[in-house]
Parts: sequence; structure tokens; C-alpha cells
Amino acid sequence: MKKIMIKNDRGKNRQSWKTRAAYWGCAGALFILATSPVQAQQPWTLRKCIDHAIENNIQIKRQDISRQQKEVDVNTAKNARLPDLNATASENFSFGRGLTADNTYSNKNTNSTSFSLGTSVPLFTGMRIPRTLELNQLNLQAAMADLEKAKNDVSVQVAQAYVQILYSMEVCDVAQRQIDIDSMQVYRLEQMVKNGKAATAELAQQKAALAQSKLTATQAVNEYRLNLLALTQLLELPSPEGFSIARGIENEEQHLERIKNMPLPLPDAIFREAVMEKPEVRAESLRLQGTEKSIDIAKSGGLPSLTFQAGLGSNYYKTNGYHADGFFKQLKNNFSQYVGLSLNVPIFNRFEVRNQVKNARLNQLSQLLQLDNVKKALYKEIQQAYYNAVAALHKLESCEEAKLSNEEAFRLMSAKYEYGKANITEFNEVKNNLMKAESDLARSKYECLYQRAILDFYQGKEISF
Repeated sequence: MKKIMIKNDRGKNRQSWKTRAAYWGCAGALFILATSPVQAQQPWTLRKCIDHAIENNIQIKRQDISRQQKEVDVNTAKNARLPDLNATASENFSFGRGLTADNTYSNKNTNSTSFSLGTSVPLFTGMRIPRTLELNQLNLQAAMADLEKAKNDVSVQVAQAYVQILYSMEVCDVAQRQIDIDSMQVYRLEQMVKNGKAATAELAQQKAALAQSKLTATQAVNEYRLNLLALTQLLELPSPEGFSIARGIENEEQHLERIKNMPLPLPDAIFREAVMEKPEVRAESLRLQGTEKSIDIAKSGGLPSLTFQAGLGSNYYKTNGYHADGFFKQLKNNFSQYVGLSLNVPIFNRFEVRNQVKNARLNQLSQLLQLDNVKKALYKEIQQAYYNAVAALHKLESCEEAKLSNEEAFRLMSAKYEYGKANITEFNEVKNNLMKAESDLARSKYECLYQRAILDFYQGKEISF
């Protein structure tokens, strides 16, 4: 009988180990699910993500095309100083009464052929050509600034999505630890129920807590996958499958400690640097300079223009019923050349020039308001970033204190629970508080790193952490 009891005990022990292995297997599956993309290929760093996004983002490509168009405009304005060269050829047929070679009118059919080659060179255009060139050069510089602004915007979006993935990874880790703790408690209670030291209801309650932990882990994995999808879409990748980012941040603790000890620059100081560096301000400033050139161009419409012209040509003429020299002989005999100057002096143009100048001045006032609006928007962004950074620092300090306090509370509660001086409800409450504190700390840590990186970005530095 004793041997039978031992055999049964061993069977129960094997069964309990199977139960524990099942729980651990489920937890491990969740962990693999959460981290499998990370193992699929070489992880992407933040710098690699930003570079890839800048190279492949459609909006940036469109902005680059706009820049190339401005380059073409500059080239066109430069070439406006060059002479043009035009060749013409015409063939005319005349029927009925017309002028004959004898300088008389007769009802005869005639035909004529003419050739000409001419050129013109603008000598003075009221300064329109150099002012147009200056305007197009300013527009090109503004387009280049717009391109830089588009790259900066994409960089910020990528950094934000990257940080969100890092946080999701931390949440998956916290959820995994919660499953581990709950799984061990379920196994412990199963043994206690078998020995009559715990109630079945207590075991059922802990199994429910384990099921909730698994649900939380599943939600964390889904959130992680959605964040991966968001980043891959920013990177213009076809699918998030096989994509992963580098886990954690290099020298993270030292970096956080440096941020905590480094005083934050005030918004006014950041703005003074940003207004000189940010491409959106530079673009609008260049466009404001361009409005002055537009006014000058409009005024040039009221000034005289002088053009040099030169050319050569010949023609062939034939009237039916009359003798005419051969085609090539006439072309030789009728060959002519000309040179000349053409002066155009505008006297009255229905107030067109005056109204063009008025519109150009109104555009200048509108652009001045646009520049002021961009500066104010930039200052508001800097203010928001500054107070977000301050709040993130305070939150990080609070979360670190909360985590330490909850770790100590969990340690004490675990000891009480082991000695039967606390029930499973009290244990789970303290455990859940610790898991929440760890999750809050992870979020505050990455939020602090991100907000400080944004402040550095407004000061002209690259986004990195």
C-alpha cells in the first residue's frame, strides 16, 4: 500500500509539472510572438529609419521635384539675356486680280516662296531680366528650405513612431513578467489545494488573474504590431513582416542621468536659435525678399525697352503667263540683310502697370503676415515642447520613486503571502501595482528621451537618443 501511495504521489507530481509547463509554455509563446520580428533580420536603428524615410518618402520626393522646377526657372531667367534665332519659310498662292511683276494688276494666279533667318537681342528691358533672375534664385532657395522642412517633419514622425515601439517592447516585457508570476502562483496554489492548505476558490481566483495577464499580454503584442505597422508605413516599406528595430537605447541610463542633471534651456533662448536655423522660417523670409523683387519687376513694365534685331532673307515670285527667272536665281538676286534697333516706350497701358505694382505690394504685405505667423507657430511649438520636457522629467522622477516603493511593497507582500499572513487578493493587488509602476516608468523614460531630443532638434541638432 505504501508503494502504491508513492507511485500516486509521483503521478500527481508529474501532473502538476505538466500543468506548470503548460502555463510557462503559453507565456513563452506570447514572449516569442512579441519578439519574433526582432529576431527576423538585422534590427534597424533610429538613424537608419530616418535615412530610409527621407530617401523614400513620397512627400519629400514631390518637394524635391518642386525644387528641381525652381532650378529650371533660374536657368530660364539666365538664358533670357541670350539672343534668339528663328528661321521661317512660307509659300503663298494668290488667285484672281493681283499685282504682277510689271507692277500692274491683272487677273492672274501667282505664287511666292520666301525664306528668312532672324535674331534679336534684348539690350534693355527695364531691368526685368536681372530682377526676374534674382526672384527665381530666391524662390529656389525657398524651395530648398521647404525640402529641408519636409525632411525634418518626417524625421520627427519617425522618431515618435520609433519611441512608441520601444515603449511597446517594454510593455510586452512587463506583461510577460506578470504571466510568469501568476503562473508560479497558480502552480503553488495547486499544490496547496492538493494538500488541503488552500481553498479551491482561491485557486480559481488566481487562474482568473492568470487569464487576465494573458489577455493583457495579447493586447500588448497587438499594440506592438500596430506600432511596427505605423513605422513601416512611414518608411514606405511594403510590409512589417521581418522588420524590427534595435532593442533599447545605447547607454540609456547614462543618457537619462545626463538629461536629469542638464538644465533645460528656456523657450525664448531656444526660439532665438530656432528662428535663425529652422527651414520654415528661412523659406518664408526668402519669399518675403522675393516680393520686393516682384514689385521691381512690376515697375519695370513702365520703363522703355530696347532690342537689337538682325536677319537675312530671300524670296521667289511667279505669275502665271509671265516669264520669271529660275527659283535659285531669284533667291540669289533677292537675297537681303538687315540690322536695326527697336525702342518701345510705354505711354499709356490702361493702368495695367500701376495695378500690377499694387498687387505686388499687397502680396508683400500678405507674405509679411505669413512670416510672422510661421514665427509665432514655431514659438508655440517650442513652448509646448519645453513644458512637455519639464513634465516628462517630473513624471520620470515620480515613476522611479513609485517603482522603488512598489518593489519594496511587493517584496514584503510576497513574504507575508508565503507565511500565510496575506490572501491572494492582497497579493495580486500589490503585484498589479508593481506591474503598472514598471509600465509607467517605461513610458516616462522614453517620453523623457523623446521630448529632450525634440528640444535639441529645435536648436538645430539631429534627432537622436
